[in-house]
Amino acid sequence: MQANGTKLALGIYTALFLVFLYGPMVVLAILSFQTGPEGGPQFPIIEWSIYWYKHLFGMTPPTRIAPLPIEEALVRSLILAVMTMIVSTVLGVTSAQAFRKKFTGSGFAFYLIVLGMMVPGVLVGLGMALIANALGIDRHWWGTTFVLHVVYTYPFAFLVMLAILNRFDQSVEEASWSLGVSPVKTFRKVTFPLIFPGVLSAMLFAFTLSYDEFSRTLFASGRDLTLPLAIYGTFSVEVHPNVFAFGVLTTLFSFALLGTYAALMMLSIRRARRVAIQEEA
Repeated sequence: MQANGTKLALGIYTALFLVFLYGPMVVLAILSFQTGPEGGPQFPIIEWSIYWYKHLFGMTPPTRIAPLPIEEALVRSLILAVMTMIVSTVLGVTSAQAFRKKFTGSGFAFYLIVLGMMVPGVLVGLGMALIANALGIDRHWWGTTFVLHVVYTYPFAFLVMLAILNRFDQSVEEASWSLGVSPVKTFRKVTFPLIFPGVLSAMLFAFTLSYDEFSRTLFASGRDLTLPLAIYGTFSVEVHPNVFAFGVLTTLFSFALLGTYAALMMLSIRRARRVAIQEEA
């Protein structure tokens, strides 16, 4: 009887947690189908339509409501996220590879790397802006912002790869070395294929964290805004459901990324199993 009560309480808690987590997303998705241009962000829905989705792509007659300034900002955010993903993943893989053996100052170096994701973003962004001003460096999304994004996402990639390499069977590499294969070729042919699922996870972390990063970007991006800053700029005037429509499309884009990640992960696992079966044979 007591066990049933505990299960019921846990079930209610889980349901409330899911409502709290996904409720705002559902509300925004519903409001994105409000009629326009008169309909605003309020309940009940006046009339269901896809007007605001058409508005995003300039397929509606001109009104007093300006289109979202997302075209160039979206391109900047995507390029910045890809640049950050590549650099953070390379740094994460190489650093985690170095931490497989103890070295002098490894503890200090570990906490120095992890510190990048723990320092408040506003403080880091403000500090970068002050340093850039003091040194006479122009702030750009591809310069100062890029550096801050790498500092922020690199620790996530590093920790993911560290967890993967800590479970790595080193005897596989030792067998390759004993056959006379060079360390570089061993890493390329043996180690990297085995840790590839972790590399994918690190890439996904770095891309998604950089794509919607706001606080670190606010002070360091200069005149050219990234997507989160461009969307935030529209809030200071008036909120229209076109923002919600764009949020829905961005969420679908994130789901597409997760789907691609899952497909690549399945292919990688199948390949690893096929190699294992061939080795056993």
